[in-house]
Amino acid sequence: MKKILAILLAVLMIVPAFAMAETANVVKIGVFEPASGDSGAGGKQEMLGMQYANSICPTVEIGGTTYNVELVYADNGSSADKAPSAAQQLVSEGVSVVLGSYGSGVSIAGSPYFAEAGIPAIGVTCTNPQVTMGNTHYFRICFLDPFQGTVLANYAFKELGATTAYCLAELGNDYDVGLAHYFQEAFQALGGTVISETFPTGNSDFTSYLNTANAAGAQVFFAPCSIAYSTQIINQAAALNVAFPLMGGDTWDSNKVVESAKGTSVKVLVSTFYQEGGNADFDSGIKAWMNENSAALTNNGGNDMVAAVSAMGYDAYFVALEALKAAGTTDSKAVNEALWAVTYDGVSGSIAFSAETGDAIRDTAYIKTANTETGAWDFVTVQSVE
Repeated sequence: MKKILAILLAVLMIVPAFAMAETANVVKIGVFEPASGDSGAGGKQEMLGMQYANSICPTVEIGGTTYNVELVYADNGSSADKAPSAAQQLVSEGVSVVLGSYGSGVSIAGSPYFAEAGIPAIGVTCTNPQVTMGNTHYFRICFLDPFQGTVLANYAFKELGATTAYCLAELGNDYDVGLAHYFQEAFQALGGTVISETFPTGNSDFTSYLNTANAAGAQVFFAPCSIAYSTQIINQAAALNVAFPLMGGDTWDSNKVVESAKGTSVKVLVSTFYQEGGNADFDSGIKAWMNENSAALTNNGGNDMVAAVSAMGYDAYFVALEALKAAGTTDSKAVNEALWAVTYDGVSGSIAFSAETGDAIRDTAYIKTANTETGAWDFVTVQSVE
């Protein structure tokens, strides 16, 4: 009996040891995204790409050892005020690398906390130049606003034939104000005229701004704001029966936006990172995954339309895995160092980082328009800057 008890005791001691070993082989990737607030819809779609990527590739080999990849979430609330606490939450969780955020303002606000902890961050669709400016820990896989603003200005002036543009941005929003500035700068350099205004946070009535644009003879209305505001602008523009097209940046690339335009006479154009149809395997895979997962479908706005930010979130996840493999360790400082040399052929295109800034080397953007009959996005052109 004593011998049996001794064997049982030895087994019980071994089992926790195995459990501890298994637990130790986990690498944490922080997900710094808005799940609430004005950008919550976009943040959820960006996270879907990461979650889908994690579902098909849940492990990574680091230094000869296989690790389970755990996504650790922190909601930055679409707010620069809430972003610091979300960043600190990820730091306290011991993540090796951070993905996010949808929104430049929150990325900028969370950045110092990642820097202090020595944790690298990979921006997914935060396009404001200030995100990576003056630091060596923040990278990104998307194009920047100086490029995006110029692309949109060129398209408005050269393709739409607009000579007068109206720009509207949310006051105090780094993304809005920055992109509107770059659009205005490029449009005026082409010889165009720009009327520029801002609106206060929480505004819901855009009729006065639309009427101002109309009275000024604007031939295009550019409003690089969040999804929550853009849908209201579209609805109110439709009610006023405006003649000018509405233009938005990458934040407007949402099924919520295209659904708002459906059944109206409003022309909506956006610049973005990816168009459904660009990668058949990715499109079919994420659609099947969303349709098997009711929560995912809800977070995508209720249908399986593939958002560009989902494609970008997917690519960002695999870029993080490449950095972990290259580092050969889960140590965040080593991952930061390895990121500079990482290259990856993603569904959104080839990704490599500038040796000076850590920004992605991107030279093209997709332009697409809302089909007001089908409620889907129609591809227009791939636009670059000469």
